[in-house]
Amino acid sequence: MKKYILDLTVAENIRLNANYVLLKLTQSAPLPEMLPGQFAEIRVDGSATTFLRRPISINYIDRKANEVWFLVQLVGDGTRKLAECRKGDVINVILPLGNGFSMPGAGKNVLLVGGGVGTAPMLYLGEILRQHCNPTFLLGARSKEDLLQLDFFKAKGEVYVTTEDGSLGEKGYVTMHSILRERRFDMIYACGPKPMMMAVAKYAHANGIECEVSLENTMACGVGACLCCVENTKEGHVCVCKEGPVFNIKKLLWQI
Repeated sequence: MKKYILDLTVAENIRLNANYVLLKLTQSAPLPEMLPGQFAEIRVDGSATTFLRRPISINYIDRKANEVWFLVQLVGDGTRKLAECRKGDVINVILPLGNGFSMPGAGKNVLLVGGGVGTAPMLYLGEILRQHCNPTFLLGARSKEDLLQLDFFKAKGEVYVTTEDGSLGEKGYVTMHSILRERRFDMIYACGPKPMMMAVAKYAHANGIECEVSLENTMACGVGACLCCVENTKEGHVCVCKEGPVFNIKKLLWQI
């Protein structure tokens, strides 16, 4: 898929809570095609300590508004600088990068599992999956304050929730949710902390369910040149930014 270097304009910057902002970017021309699971490398201007672009998952594509959304977690100087952007500011991005999720057959019973900021690519994936089936979302976070965009997810399909402190939904981790015992799924997609994805992969493997995960290895260049994000797979060492970030768990050397 063709990659673009674009100067996009901030249409809206929404502070979701103390740790997250939602950046909506646009341009006068129609945005290029992007697939669920792909990401962008975003340049950070005005930060004396940030020299590399920041890889951020594509959260959603609003074709009517001609906007691409990015859910940004504030974890360092670079992302905190992005959080300061105002409406009308210009942000340089390279997109779309990487390979996205595969599409299931029509009518399949699919589960989308997201943990923390790993919920970000699940929203756009859910939107596209609605053309094929009725997706179910299982979202996990530390507390209800950390569960983001719930209203948007509820507009795409059934939503189930876990929180570690029990403040919303079932208490515990996503792999402890009762829906995994009560429902049978044909396909599972997951993104989030690696221990969570490994637990989901173990569940899928044990139950004979196809499963794809989006890895969050540290990425710098986004095109497979710097070798920062290498993952050892059954096919050898690969760059996650180029060969992934989405992988079928059958290709990974996880103990499942």
